Amino acid sequence: MEQDKIINFQPQKGYQLSALSSSADIVIGGGAAGVGKTFTLLYEYLRNKDVNNFGAVIFRRTSPQIRAQGGLWDASTELYSYVLDAEPKQTTLEWNFGDTSKLKFSHLEYEKNIYDWQGSEIPFIGFDELTHFSQKMFFYMLTRNRSTCGVKPYIRATCNPDPDSWVSELIEWWIGEDGFPIPEREGVLRYFAKDGDTFIWGDTEQECVDKAWYFLKPLVERSNIDPKHFVKSLTFIGGDIYDNKALLDTNPDYLANLASQDEQTRLQLLEGNWKVALNPQDVYPYLAFKDFFTNKWVPTGLKCISVDVAMSGADKLIIMYFDGKRLEDIAVIPKSSGKDVLDQIQLMQNKYSVPNSKVTYDANGVGAFIGGQDNAFIPGSEAFFNNGRMNFQANDPRKFKNLKAQCYFLDGEDEEQYISEKVANTMYDNKMTVRQRFLFERKAIKKKALIDEEPLQTIKKDEMKEKWLSGDSPDLMDAYMQKRLFYLDRYESLDVDWN
Repeated sequence: MEQDKIINFQPQKGYQLSALSSSADIVIGGGAAGVGKTFTLLYEYLRNKDVNNFGAVIFRRTSPQIRAQGGLWDASTELYSYVLDAEPKQTTLEWNFGDTSKLKFSHLEYEKNIYDWQGSEIPFIGFDELTHFSQKMFFYMLTRNRSTCGVKPYIRATCNPDPDSWVSELIEWWIGEDGFPIPEREGVLRYFAKDGDTFIWGDTEQECVDKAWYFLKPLVERSNIDPKHFVKSLTFIGGDIYDNKALLDTNPDYLANLASQDEQTRLQLLEGNWKVALNPQDVYPYLAFKDFFTNKWVPTGLKCISVDVAMSGADKLIIMYFDGKRLEDIAVIPKSSGKDVLDQIQLMQNKYSVPNSKVTYDANGVGAFIGGQDNAFIPGSEAFFNNGRMNFQANDPRKFKNLKAQCYFLDGEDEEQYISEKVANTMYDNKMTVRQRFLFERKAIKKKALIDEEPLQTIKKDEMKEKWLSGDSPDLMDAYMQKRLFYLDRYESLDVDWN
């Protein structure tokens, strides 16, 4: 009987064996729920448990998650109780394996907690539910992933799909446009070096070294270390619940539980989809917005230009040209002087024959100078006041907090829009295309939960920046929304709050 129980704890074919067989420095297991990801993380430790001074830490975001019913501690007790010399220490959330090695479970609830690990040497680091951790937490702990026990340092992480997470961007090479892992890429190793916030990828170590040589060269020359030591290998392995025969045999109802969820939860947890983000608070529904990049059938129409102005700081000058509801051209300029702004707007006007009266610009802040009364740099252009008075719409009795909310809501409800391939493939910065940036910003444009009969409004920009955009502003989405001004039944850009 005891032998049968031990056999039941062997890795299963599919996700578990694939993840445990990988030689990558970093393996991210990001399949659907129920594939046995936590089991694999715990089993991974056992390969080196008999190595002297081998140590490991497996993190959850909070300590209660470790101790929760069926969580890491319970799962480890179920598995390690069949391992000789395994000694649990529940008060400190540790396992000792004889006198040779130990495994600790710990939390990183706040970013400041990473400094609790300064000076640590951890050959194996695990993250259970990686999308719950910040990017800073993950890469700081990478500096603690070192070893003198003879085991090459390595990291293993698990997570469920989260399209809005930084992890989604990290593994995007392994994920198809449909949101599902690309079968022929699963388990394939890629190599990266990190220059600050910039990832430099290669299909081989040498390719990565060559691409990163511009910043690796002085490090290599000073340290006399092989440049390949500055490169990490990473892979992604997906999976689904159907690989976990043991779970389906003992708890078949779990499959029904996943299948009965709302569409977003089902697609992510049951199907393992990384691109689905269906949120009732989204102003622009994910699937409809994604179609904007393929809606080539949208007709041409009124020509206009929208401008989101930035002359300093991190924000960018964004100029968009629309032919009807087709975004056909864009200029993305990091920083500009007043003259540069005017020159770029007029360049776009001349290119597409757009009159001043069909140019709108954000009049809150630095954009106000464009249509200044004294200088009238672009006379007749339309100032867009975010807090301007909402405009009457025939057959639409709804009340909006202000002009910005009205234009955002109306624009998000219009599925007949197109963002051209030319625009989508333009680089927003050295990390993202405009398409990627649009999808990144879209999720930040959310409806505010209303109390009683408050007028419709979006969440405040500070919340957008802090919660969804890592401190950035939704420059693309603001410029994109402003074109809606020209589709109102009657528009007046008055700088007056409506209440």
